[in-house]
Amino acid sequence: MGEFVRVEIDAAIATIRLDRPPMNALNAQVQSEVAAAAAQVSDDPQVRAVIIYGGEKVFAAGADIKEMAEASYADMAADSRRLQDSFTAVARIGKPVVAAITGYALGGGLELALCADFRVAGESAKVGQPEILLGIIPGAGGTQRLPRLVGPARAKDIVFSGRFVGAPEALAIGLVDVVVPDAEVYQAARDLVGRYASGPAVALRAAKQAIDAGLEVDLATGLEIERLHFAGLFATEDQRAGMRSFIENGPGKATFAGR
Repeated sequence: MGEFVRVEIDAAIATIRLDRPPMNALNAQVQSEVAAAAAQVSDDPQVRAVIIYGGEKVFAAGADIKEMAEASYADMAADSRRLQDSFTAVARIGKPVVAAITGYALGGGLELALCADFRVAGESAKVGQPEILLGIIPGAGGTQRLPRLVGPARAKDIVFSGRFVGAPEALAIGLVDVVVPDAEVYQAARDLVGRYASGPAVALRAAKQAIDAGLEVDLATGLEIERLHFAGLFATEDQRAGMRSFIENGPGKATFAGR
């Protein structure tokens, strides 16, 4: 349990809750606590799905500019590694992860949301990469994860302009997956990942790893990654349970132990 980031677990769903008022600025301490929270939920076998949430008013409005304003190149060469590593820890959580976006998800806030598998946004939410307006570029994955999600031209528009993108446009371009009334964001995120909480945890982790790793390689290598994960799942209890249940009871009725 960190000072600004805590993990709350309910019914196999863990919520990584950012709580650094007023805007959840992602300073060095928050970054370290995010990485620790990611490790905690990754290692806990009782956790089957994860929500990243900044509260009812804001997701995260970006890095702590006051902390960075006087940084030197040498400072930032080291600090940017920590920043990227903390977010990569979230991206590598081997369980379904959804970002529940209220208010603003800007700069590092959007980059954190991009590390999730899914994004649910409130109707009044605004997302963006405004770093260019500070004379810099995104440094925690915005130039890499964003174009992989929405395509290079749309990503360049968002990054080059620094503009804020409203929820309807974000939905239209695939930057978020669901838009709901602001008051319903957290529950909608729970509903989205809750469907996976009783699923075969090992197979879900394998599917996530195969998709994510496959996006970074050529098709032949990606198919080999898939094949190895596919074959490996025949060593799991869940594969036995799933196939036996299918034979005996039909599809969609298996109970999985997550092993």
